[in-house]
Amino acid sequence: MTAVLPTPCAATTDLPELVGTDLRVPLVTGGWVRAVNLDLAASAPALRAVADHVAELLPHHASVHRGAGYASQVCTAVVERGRDAVAAFVGAREDDVVVWTRNTTDALNLLAACVPGPVLRLDLEHHATLLAWRSGRVLEAAPTVEQTLRDLAAALAAEPFALVAVTGASNVTGEVPPLRRIVELAHAAGARVVVDAAQLAPHRRVDLAATGADYLALSGHKLYAPYGAGALVGRRDWLDAAEPYLVGGGAVTAVGAVDATGATPVSWAPAPHRHEAGTPNVLGVAALARACRVLDGVVDTIAPTHERALLARLTDALDGVPGVRALRIWADAPDRVAVVSFAVDGVAPGLVAAYLSAEHGIAVRDGKFCAHPLVDRAAGATGAVRASFGLASTAEDVDRLVEALRELVAHGPRWDYAVVDGRWAPTPDPRDLDPFGLGPAAGAPGCGSR
Repeated sequence: MTAVLPTPCAATTDLPELVGTDLRVPLVTGGWVRAVNLDLAASAPALRAVADHVAELLPHHASVHRGAGYASQVCTAVVERGRDAVAAFVGAREDDVVVWTRNTTDALNLLAACVPGPVLRLDLEHHATLLAWRSGRVLEAAPTVEQTLRDLAAALAAEPFALVAVTGASNVTGEVPPLRRIVELAHAAGARVVVDAAQLAPHRRVDLAATGADYLALSGHKLYAPYGAGALVGRRDWLDAAEPYLVGGGAVTAVGAVDATGATPVSWAPAPHRHEAGTPNVLGVAALARACRVLDGVVDTIAPTHERALLARLTDALDGVPGVRALRIWADAPDRVAVVSFAVDGVAPGLVAAYLSAEHGIAVRDGKFCAHPLVDRAAGATGAVRASFGLASTAEDVDRLVEALRELVAHGPRWDYAVVDGRWAPTPDPRDLDPFGLGPAAGAPGCGSR
């Protein structure tokens, strides 16, 4: 079977190495193949430099901030100097603060508790932004960027908002809104701006100072540092004025004896420690900081030398596959990161994803990607399929995906599939899905990561 594909693009060899690029996976039809990971928008593998750094740090792992031991002082330095690495990576201003969080969702929820007024956001946002704030307004994105900006300006003029929350890059379509123009509109109306940079930061230079954005949230597990840490970066005043996100050790400067009324006098620390009660995720922080240091040297080359060629290769090829429709928000989007969502006529997205994995060793994502309003509007209630690239993605990966889709459209799956526990799965599935001997897993909710 011969597929007509674009001329192969040159492989990029000067990007950092990732862990797991040689992973092989079993097929239901027999045999093993090199895994094609096109689900990096959900969670990315670790940079080799990050994994090595964590392994080197493990023997020193200890308490932080008040430990007298040498290892404790090393870990304290890792946590505190790591803030500098993240701040430099995102172009933070000198007086911005970096607060360690679990991930982007955690960071946005932290900020939500600090905002002194209603919040305006677009309906194309991830649930982390849509749901973190229950006050304010959700504005439907128009078919073009320019009309969306006009609608945004009108909404800001019609009523006061404290904050505009906007994605840095859509986790559904990869489209990048004009952040600087959004910031200008918001600031002119007296509102601040927070950027959900979970999808943007792994692909493009993020610069708080240059765009003028006030806050930024990101996740290590999107940024090739999947060790459970994220960050909120931005202006100090709201963070210092708000109640602590968590209360406990590390968030205070002093705690007095219980008084006659039963109250406990507390002096809260300023940000960032004000919002970081408890023992921090030292390994996660170390991983995220090292990823920022590594990527800082290559992020400006990712799009022009690697990503755009793969993105064009896939979008051009999908246009030639009958019954495949790619999703877009705007006809005039100024930029797009390597995320492509699509629907296949007459085939459930979950079946497409299960087929690609079971018969071709290709990992994609299906569903609504925790962006239900956008996907419902763009693809319908059944959802879509999403392919997303990263540093180790190749032209061969794109070609395998397109060829597999051509086979699906022309002949259908070779295996039987059914909905099992809410998810499409091969039936039977001869693959060993528990190679580590962990036992049966509990059911998972339908909306997972991004």
